[in-house]
Amino acid sequence: MIIGGPASQLLAGRVAAILGEVLALCDYKTFPDGESYTQVTAPLDDKVAIIQSTPTDRDLVYLLQLLDICQESSIDLVIPYFGYARQDKIFKPGEPMTARAVARALNPFLKEGRVHLVNIHSPSILNHFCCPADNLDATPLLAENVASLGLKDPVVISPDKGAVAMARTAAAALGADSDYLQKTRLSGTEVRMAPKEIDVRDRDVVIFDDMIATGGTMATAIEMLRAQGAARVYLAAVHPVLTGSAVLKLYRSGVEGVLATDTLDKGVSTVSVAPIIARALES
Repeated sequence: MIIGGPASQLLAGRVAAILGEVLALCDYKTFPDGESYTQVTAPLDDKVAIIQSTPTDRDLVYLLQLLDICQESSIDLVIPYFGYARQDKIFKPGEPMTARAVARALNPFLKEGRVHLVNIHSPSILNHFCCPADNLDATPLLAENVASLGLKDPVVISPDKGAVAMARTAAAALGADSDYLQKTRLSGTEVRMAPKEIDVRDRDVVIFDDMIATGGTMATAIEMLRAQGAARVYLAAVHPVLTGSAVLKLYRSGVEGVLATDTLDKGVSTVSVAPIIARALES
């Protein structure tokens, strides 16, 4: 049985369709005092897969409620977008490692199950789960979609060294060159970003990253790549967080198009991670 949380209903439906499994009917609502309420209205199977991203604290509570409902079943937990993934280190005394705290809150329900994450920001988070946990890579799915764009002499760029592996994987799939953006501080307030080695003049550029949040840094990178002569600039990301006016910033900067997956259900979520989740659940 596939159980879709409120943040991942469409994705859960796609996974259930691929696997030919029952998609549970659930009821989610909020009480007048702000508390969340969850009910799975169908009888539970002995083995269930819960699919729920946690972009907000409320979504995390819904996930805990689903886990509590299903605690008598064997649970495969899929968290396509794991909230607090960027809080994976302690920088100052008195700070929590919130990514670890979230994993530990989920662990009591997962002693006999498995956890599947998608392009987690820091793979070290996998070590905080008490059960087998894996990190599914959506880069090939994004690259396959990019390949259909008819790019001219493409270059795959990562916005920093942290996403270099992702850019190289995409470039290999596309048969393209890859590079990363190097930041050079010109003054106290001015920073220049340019590919470290490759000239992008008259070439189509695709920036690959694991997530887009505010869009500010990415918009600056797009503007600079265009100024350096790039023909077209596309942006491909796994997790379209896109807070505030991020989409406006990106298109104002001159991006040709934004491609993202459905780990979060947004307007740019044109690539589904359902196939890789379905394969993981079958294995």
